[in-house]
Amino acid sequence: MTPVIAQKSPYPLEMTAGQTVYWCSCGKSSKQPLCDGSHKDTGLTPKPFTAEKDGTVYFCGCKQSKTPQTCDGTHASL
Repeated sequence: MTPVIAQKSPYPLEMTAGQTVYWCSCGKSSKQPLCDGSHKDTGLTPKPFTAEKDGTVYFCGCKQSKTPQTCDGTHASL
């Protein structure tokens, strides 16, 4: 399955060092950018992300980033 574009901009999320979240790779989650289990039967799975330091992380919203889970600006060309 091709991922659904959730939005054409990143999702900023405040994180603390060592915190792990699961990024939605299918685009169907109602809790973007995080997984809510909506990927079932899509063939896609959530991707874990662990923060290396405290601060804002910009998670990919278009699901097309070459550096999943984080935004690389790909959305600008969609």
